[in-house]
Amino acid sequence: MQKWIMSGLLGVACIMAIILIFTLPGKDEVAKEAKPTMPEVTLTVDQAEATLKANCISCHGEQLQGQVGPNLQKIGATMSSDQLYGIIRKGTGQMPAFKDRLKDEEIANVALWLAEQK
Repeated sequence: MQKWIMSGLLGVACIMAIILIFTLPGKDEVAKEAKPTMPEVTLTVDQAEATLKANCISCHGEQLQGQVGPNLQKIGATMSSDQLYGIIRKGTGQMPAFKDRLKDEEIANVALWLAEQK
């Protein structure tokens, strides 16, 4: 009786392992998600400022002086547009991810604008 139970459990474990092999993301997919590449966009100041006003001032303040979130007025002096893009897209700490709320081009435009704030 125990042999039947053990062989049944082993069979179920093998089936689960096979299912996981085919459903888990591969290394390439995980790497792409871990370090997203910023799309090439031309900075549009008006659009960047509108996106910031609609999405960022509630945490970073009207003048990006910092409130709940950090001061962004001179963030370009310490971070590149690629770094900013990754943080805005994926979020970090208390910063929420915006990849589901904004288009990649909008995020890239904001990252470019912020990178110029020095």
